[in-house]
Amino acid sequence: MTELPDARLDQLLARHAEIEHALSGTPDADSFVRLSREFADLAPLVASVKALRAAQRELRDARALAEDASTDREMADLAEEEAAELDEKVEALAYEVRLALLPKDAMDERGVILEVRAGTGGDEAALFAGDLFRMYERFAALNGWSVEVLSLTEGAAGGFKEIVAALHGRGAYAKLKFESGVHRVQRVPETEASGRIHTSAATVAVLPEVEEVDVDINEADLRIDVFRASGAGGQHVNKTESAVRITHLPTGVVVAVQDERSQHKNKARAMALLRAKLYEAEREKRDSARASERKVQVGSGDRSERIRTYNFPQGRVTDHRIGLTLHKLPDILAGDGLGELVDALTTEYQAALLAEAESAGWGER
Repeated sequence: MTELPDARLDQLLARHAEIEHALSGTPDADSFVRLSREFADLAPLVASVKALRAAQRELRDARALAEDASTDREMADLAEEEAAELDEKVEALAYEVRLALLPKDAMDERGVILEVRAGTGGDEAALFAGDLFRMYERFAALNGWSVEVLSLTEGAAGGFKEIVAALHGRGAYAKLKFESGVHRVQRVPETEASGRIHTSAATVAVLPEVEEVDVDINEADLRIDVFRASGAGGQHVNKTESAVRITHLPTGVVVAVQDERSQHKNKARAMALLRAKLYEAEREKRDSARASERKVQVGSGDRSERIRTYNFPQGRVTDHRIGLTLHKLPDILAGDGLGELVDALTTEYQAALLAEAESAGWGER
């Protein structure tokens, strides 16, 4: 196992104690907020480091007792058993510390903007897009997140040609950020009399919810159009120009929201969607050079990449990035089994980041 950066850990422990002392005084309001956030950010790492060092001390004591010639055999055997257990505990705690040292994605705690679009496959692709959206909707419910549909276009035979929704909840982006890409389905459509398997696809994009302070948008750079909403909604959709389309002129990014009857609400939702798209575009541009050097496949986020296949005849789901196949397709599409895929992707990504950090000598947290 690669040695932990003890000098760096000592610095972080000292910083945590320094902040704790400062907070026990009378800092001004701004300093209190800033220090409290840093204190909370360091707390999990500090707890893991303290637990690790306590376990390491216990392990040294147990080994010393077992190896001491004056220790009777029965006591030495007990000490050896305790040392073996402590060795496993130290290994697990060291891994916790390594994970805590990894640089944090500033957006991990945010909610997400989820876009699901039918790809190749016509009506079957739209039906599959509907299956995927319901999977994420159920997964959101299991995690206590709320779902707010921003816009949708229904498919002729059901499902969605496209649907955009906001999933509000802490940590949603951390769990769903690896879902971006092309999802492929293999199944026999209900309209297929010969029983032939068809292959269709849908594209998923997951963007972090972005606040106004994260992206600076100049109002002069926007063209805002209003139009009549289409789709379900009764007579209202034909009478009121409540739908909103916003074009960001410098980049050509266009967003449209027509779900609410209120033009004001639709504009606010469209601006939230625009901020998310502009933030993601800027981040992709900023990270492109690093991404070309670091091949962490799980985190590529390339929407043109085929990431997963849902095979109905065999009841299996395969994630091609990590080579994982689960024979529990119904559970995954029901939302209950998606967590197993999410956890496997997160573990693989963390392992890649750990290897990179250790080869680089860790550096700053």
